[in-house]
Amino acid sequence: MDDQEKLELEAAVFRRLVEHLRARTDVQNIDMMNLAGFCRNCLSNWYQDAAAEKGLDLDKAGARELVYGMPYDEWKSKYQTEATAEQKAAFEKSNTHN
Repeated sequence: MDDQEKLELEAAVFRRLVEHLRARTDVQNIDMMNLAGFCRNCLSNWYQDAAAEKGLDLDKAGARELVYGMPYDEWKSKYQTEATAEQKAAFEKSNTHN
């Protein structure tokens, strides 16, 4: 596999990951953070960082819309639930590792 093929495969995998996360609206970001140490917001931050490295202007709202597939506030109002005390406690515990 050459570098271009690898780049294309990585891009395809990323697109598939984003589509999967868009479909799994039942999975809350706090649960992702607690289990995996990253969430949709992290992906959008990484997207923004990558754009900046290329000299591209991508603001936070634009990066989040690329990951969420809609404006972030819309996603939050449709799908985000209030974190439970247990989720918050797990986040505080796991956040020291992230």
